[in-house]
Amino acid sequence: MKRLFVLVASLLLIATASFATQIKIGALVSITGPTSFLGQPEKNTLEMLAEQINKNGGINGNKIKLIVYDTKGEPAQTVVLARKLIYSDRVLAIIGPTRSGSTLAIIPLIERARVPLISMASSYKITTPTKKWVFKTAPSDSLAVERLYSYLQDKNISKIAILTAETGFGESGREELKKLASKYNIEILADETFAATDTNMTPQLIKIKNIKGVEAIVCWGTNPGPASVAKNAKELGIKIPLFMSHGVASKRFIQLAGNAAEGIILPVGKLVVAEQLPKTDPQKAVLLSYKNSYEKNFGPVSTFGGHAYDAFMMLKKALQNKAKTKSQIRDELEKIKHFVGITGVFSYSKKDHAGLDPSDFCIVKIENGNWKLIAY
Repeated sequence: MKRLFVLVASLLLIATASFATQIKIGALVSITGPTSFLGQPEKNTLEMLAEQINKNGGINGNKIKLIVYDTKGEPAQTVVLARKLIYSDRVLAIIGPTRSGSTLAIIPLIERARVPLISMASSYKITTPTKKWVFKTAPSDSLAVERLYSYLQDKNISKIAILTAETGFGESGREELKKLASKYNIEILADETFAATDTNMTPQLIKIKNIKGVEAIVCWGTNPGPASVAKNAKELGIKIPLFMSHGVASKRFIQLAGNAAEGIILPVGKLVVAEQLPKTDPQKAVLLSYKNSYEKNFGPVSTFGGHAYDAFMMLKKALQNKAKTKSQIRDELEKIKHFVGITGVFSYSKKDHAGLDPSDFCIVKIENGNWKLIAY
């Protein structure tokens, strides 16, 4: 009986020690569904980093347990899964969701439950106004708009038409395009939209084509819609230059749009042109290291995977600083300054949970099915 007691006690101690050295991190990712091209590289990146960290002994000796759920890009499903992570899995922090609409849907829950969230979506509404428990790594629409408008201004383009998706990302971009236009002396001559499931934007493009004076068309959305816009514009023989948002900064857009992608210009994070950056760029070494690791395991890299990298590595930094509770993790995230990541160089504060500025974007042009850096 005594031996049995000692054995049971020993097993309990081992189980307790194992549990105590496990850091549970949740992730909400669009692995399937229409935005799987965003979520899959995010999932790949998170799992790759967790594996690398655990192989090297974890964080302060504690192993990471990464719990990833597929939201399918659906806000209602995302809320259900966020509850599961918080109340069933009892994670210390959550990375994601992939999409802006899904992120906005769970913010009230996150704030009530007081769990640190690092979103990988871009809508400025995620962190404006600042929410105590919510951070993000994808650059805000406003930064992308400012970088694009600055480029248009340099090219003496002042009269544009906008064509935006009726999604969280597209609607947020539309607001910023309209709000920031006067700052850059931009006049919006047409304001058209398309539904997330639309595959033919010919009617909207014909309207734009018939408006006198339009010098550029700016499309704001994520695939597959913008790819249809590109193909429809080519079919209609529209010669007006077509610009896209950072929401299509993946090879998937080029694959979907085919030859119609040629010549399109957009603001992007530096990852897609890492090799073209000057040696003096502070991000270049980090970008190339991540790119090489990712492509060795999964194939062509994506800027969206970079959003996951930044979220995971900043969370790692907070945990390395001896943060053990949700509140301590939140506080450490808010203290992060000059973190050189994939999306940019992050500096959070009590008033800024986005951490980036327009200089974290560059301007690229699609040439021969690839990205060419044209403005740094």
